[in-house]
Amino acid sequence: MSHPTLVNPNENAPRPTGGSAKLILLVALVLLAAGVWWFLRGGGGRGAAEDKKPKVLKTSVTSAQVEVRDVALSLSGLGTVVPLHAVAVKSRVDGQLMAVHYKEGQVVHEGDLLAVIDERPFKAQLEQFQGQLARDEAQLVNARLDLKRYQELIRINAIPQQQLDTQAALVRQLEGAVKSDQGQVDNARLQVGYCRIAAPLTGRVGLRPVDPGNMVQASNQVLAVITQVQPIAVIFTIPEDSLPGVMRKMAAGEQPAVEAYDREQRVRLAQGTLTSIDNQIDQSTGTIRLKAQFDNRGLELFPNQFVNARIMAETIKDALTVPAAAVQRGQGTSALVYVVKEDDTVEARQVEPGASVGGVTVIRSGLAAGESVVIEGGDKLRDGAPVSVKGENGKGRDGGGAGGETRPGAPEQPGKDGGAGHKSGTKARQGGA
Repeated sequence: MSHPTLVNPNENAPRPTGGSAKLILLVALVLLAAGVWWFLRGGGGRGAAEDKKPKVLKTSVTSAQVEVRDVALSLSGLGTVVPLHAVAVKSRVDGQLMAVHYKEGQVVHEGDLLAVIDERPFKAQLEQFQGQLARDEAQLVNARLDLKRYQELIRINAIPQQQLDTQAALVRQLEGAVKSDQGQVDNARLQVGYCRIAAPLTGRVGLRPVDPGNMVQASNQVLAVITQVQPIAVIFTIPEDSLPGVMRKMAAGEQPAVEAYDREQRVRLAQGTLTSIDNQIDQSTGTIRLKAQFDNRGLELFPNQFVNARIMAETIKDALTVPAAAVQRGQGTSALVYVVKEDDTVEARQVEPGASVGGVTVIRSGLAAGESVVIEGGDKLRDGAPVSVKGENGKGRDGGGAGGETRPGAPEQPGKDGGAGHKSGTKARQGGA
């Protein structure tokens, strides 16, 4: 039995000759030399060296320029809207309410008829007093005629003197009775007039507290409440330390402007003027009450409404100002700002801040007009730190210029050279220096 023969597949393969082997070795050596040359010339050596160099990280910040402007200082205080005049209309006579001639919430004018009380009992009493007056007047006329006759008779001694004196006293008595009757008539006529109740002032009437048909009592039942809302007043308080400045303006004949804001101090409701100052300071709170008057033509203010009153105290001319966010408080009472320099580094500088109004802080010393200060990202900075300014003075998509409201995080504005917005900001600082 025959066995299969095992054949090696590589036995018949061609073997490389000595020349081809040398060629392969030469190619390998050339590739190796090229790799070493590339590594030494920069592909590996210089790149590795550069990787070993420390990278400088810049802090992204938003900046704004120091501006010169007039700043109006104001004093704020909590206040309540009160009507200039308020009247609770009541009946001055007892009787049945016959009719109501106003609508709830209506604006009524002085003299308008509001309600009518049943006047029949008072008219009857008036007629009674008028009849009594007519009787006494007739008796007085007769007594005066008798007195005149007695005066003629006494001249011829026809009657005694006592009879003449008695008649004269009767005349004076009847004169007094006539005056008393006239007073009763006038009073009864007045009661009849009280049955027709008119508006004592021009204002807005409230909800009707009583309906027709009910019995009302004098000075007890309120028939209507009228409040004068045009103009209207606001009573508010300010600290006693702020009083001298306000008093100086009032003594100079000025009426400081007063603005009324809503509860959150976001919306200005109305603008008026200061009219009066209270005559004493509240010792428990250290405040004093002030009263301002508003035209309230659009009915923006309503009685008993809570408002925040802001009085314009004085105006600082040509003050250096920065956004309030730029000022950082240090230890104690010191304050500092980070000034962006031309080499895109910051300088921590001590400043003396003044009053802050509407998100703007007055700088008394430490800065110059045109300098750029950091308003966002300053909590991560230190003196001399490199920065990347991503916006200045709110410049961005809206194209806002200097002097507008600074909005943190505004996008960069490319300059003519295609660079970031801080380049153009640097040019602005150079021009303003």
